[in-house]
Amino acid sequence: MESTSDMKWKGAIKIGGTAALVAAIVFRRWLSAEVSLLTTLNIIKGVSTAIPVSILDWFSLLQANKFIGLIRLNVLDFINYALVGLIFLGLYAILEKSSKSAATLAFIMTFTGIAIYYSSNQSFSLLELANQYSSATSEAQKAIYLAAGEALLVRNDPLIFGNGVFWAFMLVNGAGLIYAIIMLRSSIFTKLIAVLGIIANGTGLLYFFTVLLKPDLTFIPLSLSAPFLLVWYILIGLKLLKLGTK
Repeated sequence: MESTSDMKWKGAIKIGGTAALVAAIVFRRWLSAEVSLLTTLNIIKGVSTAIPVSILDWFSLLQANKFIGLIRLNVLDFINYALVGLIFLGLYAILEKSSKSAATLAFIMTFTGIAIYYSSNQSFSLLELANQYSSATSEAQKAIYLAAGEALLVRNDPLIFGNGVFWAFMLVNGAGLIYAIIMLRSSIFTKLIAVLGIIANGTGLLYFFTVLLKPDLTFIPLSLSAPFLLVWYILIGLKLLKLGTK
C-alpha cells in the first residue's frame, strides 16, 4: 500500500480536489454546447439557435448578447483549463511515485496545452473587433475589421485541425489518459476511478479523428466523453480532498 502521509504538496492536493469539483459542477469544458442546447429548448431566449459561421454573424451575436457570444467562443474554458491544471498538479503529486517518467510527461503535456490554449483563444479580441466594427463610420473600416476578425476566428476555431485550440484540447486529454492509466498501477485510486478516466479521456481523443475525417460529427466524442469526465472529476475531487487531509 502506498503511503500518502509523507507526500509533498498537500496544499496542492487539496486545491486540486477543490478544483476538480468546481470544474465538474460549474466550469465544465465546452459550455458553449450546453448554451446551444438551452437556446434550442427556449430556456435562453432572444438568441439564435444557430451557431454563427461567418465573422459577420459572430460580430452580430457579440453585439446582441456579449455574454452568450463569449460563451460560444468558449471564453469560460480559460477558467476550466486553469482548474484542470490544478487538478493534474494534485494528481502529479500523488502519482509520480507510481511512475515518475509517465507522470512527468503528463505534467509537461498539461501545462504545454494550457499555455497553447491561453495564447490561442481569441474571444476577447473578437469582442473588441466587434465593438470597433459596430462603431466604424465607413465601409473601408468595416472591411478591415472583418478581415482581422476572420484571421482571429481561424485561430479560435476548435474544428480546424492543427490550430492552437485543437492541440491544447488534445494535449490535455492525452495527459488525462496518461494519469488514468497510471492510476491502474496505483493502490491509492480505485480501479473504477482509473477506468472512468481512461474512458473519458480516451473517448475525448477520438475528437482528433472526427475533426480530421468528419468535422460535422465532432459532437459525438464530446457528448460521449462528457458524462464520464463529469463523474471522473467528482470522484477525483473527493479522493484528493481526503488525501490532502491525511
